[in-house]
Amino acid sequence: MANENENLENEPEVRKLTLEVDVQERSSCERHVKVTVSEDDVNYYVDREVNEIQENQSIPGFRAGKAPRKVVAKRYRKEIRERAKNALLIDSLQQANDDQNMTPISEPDFKYDAIVLPESGAFIYEYDVEVRPTFDIPNWKGLKLERPTRDFTPEDVDAAIKRIQASYGSLEPKGDDEPAELGDYIHTKLSFEVDGGVLRQAENETIRIRPTLSFHDCAIKDFDKLMVGVKAGDVRKTTVTLSDDAADESLRGKEIDAIFEIMEVDRAIIPEINEEFLARMGGFATLGDFRDAVQETMQRQMEHEQQQTARRQISAVLTKDANWELPHTLLRRQQYRELSRQIYELQRSGFSDDIIKKHMNYLRQNSMQATAQALKEHFIFEAIAESENIEATDTDYEFEIMLIASQTGETPRRVRSRIEKSGNMDVLRNQIIERKVVNMIMDEAEFTDVPYEMDALADESEEAVDRAVGAKEEDIPEVTEEEAKEAAREAAEKNA
Repeated sequence: MANENENLENEPEVRKLTLEVDVQERSSCERHVKVTVSEDDVNYYVDREVNEIQENQSIPGFRAGKAPRKVVAKRYRKEIRERAKNALLIDSLQQANDDQNMTPISEPDFKYDAIVLPESGAFIYEYDVEVRPTFDIPNWKGLKLERPTRDFTPEDVDAAIKRIQASYGSLEPKGDDEPAELGDYIHTKLSFEVDGGVLRQAENETIRIRPTLSFHDCAIKDFDKLMVGVKAGDVRKTTVTLSDDAADESLRGKEIDAIFEIMEVDRAIIPEINEEFLARMGGFATLGDFRDAVQETMQRQMEHEQQQTARRQISAVLTKDANWELPHTLLRRQQYRELSRQIYELQRSGFSDDIIKKHMNYLRQNSMQATAQALKEHFIFEAIAESENIEATDTDYEFEIMLIASQTGETPRRVRSRIEKSGNMDVLRNQIIERKVVNMIMDEAEFTDVPYEMDALADESEEAVDRAVGAKEEDIPEVTEEEAKEAAREAAEKNA
């Protein structure tokens, strides 16, 4: 206990600063702040740094800790003032936020090197910052909600297994004279042209023929009508209109020529359900075990849809009066985070990669609208979580990571590493908090059960391509030696 008391005594004194804070509200989420720190506070912080250096630095000609203050102040002048400026900025920013009840959602925007600690007088600096808008928490208790529900039948399980079989099928080339049919696959050279110049190309894209073909930033309707009947060597052309949320602003809403040069047409060969297939699906001993696992996944997917349906209804009620002006720069920054959150949600609920790709392409094509709504939800859910003391625990993180790992075939350690390296642990944290808030609201709600439709899972009307038409693909990062070793360790663990 004595050591603890000594440590507390050695901690720097927490000083209540004398501040003048002028806040200009530029929009619901944007503030320009001017902070004035009193000269007394500046002198205090400078003196504190002098004392710190005097006690801990050895200066030639003096015993440790015995050098005169004037000598220390002169010898370490630059370091003292830099340390004092840094400490003053940190403490005054925090106090200004607390005093003005501002909750920053971005780092303050100022040029650190341009801020100068004065030799005398007050310390003044200005910055821009994005903050959570201020609002009264809307009433969230006793909402009337609809809940999709279904008792899964053996026929539902049969249909789900057929979809799984199809996703693990192999491709067999059709004869040169056999035309493509709905559900067949084409191997095609894909070109996109605008104003007579080539915008993008893909040398060999494999695409299943379905009524709609979606990309990150556009969709081709009646794709089946364009492709049914093609043979190797044929060329098909159409036009697509890029979405208003395309990454390249100069191409938004622009018509692009899409050219498909057919190299081969394949039919899908559906695998039989046998011992080899059951082993591939996860080492199931019997067909009955596999059917049970499929039904459990369907149940989890329905629970996901129940929560998402409830969330949409809750969001509509709680954000009804949330007419905040959200900065364009904030929405752009949040787009990737919202996509990541949605991917984690779908992965933990056991949805296939095809369904996830379709959903992600839809969100990308409508990303600004979806991001704006998601941000409004987040601000309100976060405020409710704070008022109800809802937090994300270590156990919550472990559970989320375990669920994602079980659906993606990765180890939990690999999933955690991937999320941490992508800087998305706070995305996972928000997902946990928001789900807890939604569950709490659902616990207080009145529900009416409605049929859970399976159309979304059975939908074969859309083929999704993980590619943007109007933007260059990001370079694939090289695998580092550390990542290679980690992958090798995981492979050894799986085989153990």
